[in-house]
Amino acid sequence: MKPALPLSLAYPSNRNARFRELLKGEQLVSAPGAFECLTARLVEKAGFPAVYVTGSGVSISRLGAPDVAVISFAEQLDQVHRIADVVDIPVIADADTGYGGPLNVMRTVREFEKAGVSAIQIEDQDWPKKCGHEPGRRVVETQVMVDRIRAAVDTRHDANFAIVARTDARTNLGIDAALERACAYAEAGADVIFVESPESKEEMQRITRTLPVPTLANLVEGGRTPILDRDTLLALGYRVAIYPNSLTRLIGRMGQRMLQSLQETGTTASMSGDMLDHRELWDLFDYDAWTSAENRYR
Repeated sequence: MKPALPLSLAYPSNRNARFRELLKGEQLVSAPGAFECLTARLVEKAGFPAVYVTGSGVSISRLGAPDVAVISFAEQLDQVHRIADVVDIPVIADADTGYGGPLNVMRTVREFEKAGVSAIQIEDQDWPKKCGHEPGRRVVETQVMVDRIRAAVDTRHDANFAIVARTDARTNLGIDAALERACAYAEAGADVIFVESPESKEEMQRITRTLPVPTLANLVEGGRTPILDRDTLLALGYRVAIYPNSLTRLIGRMGQRMLQSLQETGTTASMSGDMLDHRELWDLFDYDAWTSAENRYR
């Protein structure tokens, strides 16, 4: 029997099948957003069943740029791979438009699946894409997105690897057009449908009642969609809820407060009670398992 390894050196198993079971379950699959290893591990340790890799958060943290389509396929893949290595829970990954034509979509699906992702999100925006709660988004023709989905479905190796199809049509074309597209995407083989930025609870209800596959709600503080609690989302019929940048925003605010206090007082003492201590931070990443693994081979 092989000795236990730190999670970052191990090989999580059956995550795709576990995600499929979550979709069939009775509880809402809440997936907070993470943009690197620390935030991903915090999500898992808090007991959430899945984690969402936010493209916006990765762009902000890795490039210092907002969600304006400057993050590349390779940069997003690298971050996704690192995150998937440090958690055992299923990973839902933002892959924007698939980064090009059908061949690019095929490569994106192949590489994200190899990286340990259990669900990949592909949207129907034209490139360059924009954040789903910003104006100025342009969507491709429905058939272009249908072809993206078909390419993704045909490329995946594990049938449990889920394709999440997102439509950004609501803001410029209206809810009826968005639902028409969403139904076409489900028919093309998408496993989960993500209608971006509905603007009322009533619209959200229409989405879940219209679509024959599980639906995903995107909760963006200050965005276009109402922020509803878990029980309400479940009652409306949603199966998955993502919170892409809740952690990003909170970490940014808390960092501002700590640095301002340090600047004003010359010490971090007033904020130390809000921090993980030295050992708590290391234990978040399996310190004992790392040292045990090293000592076995000395």
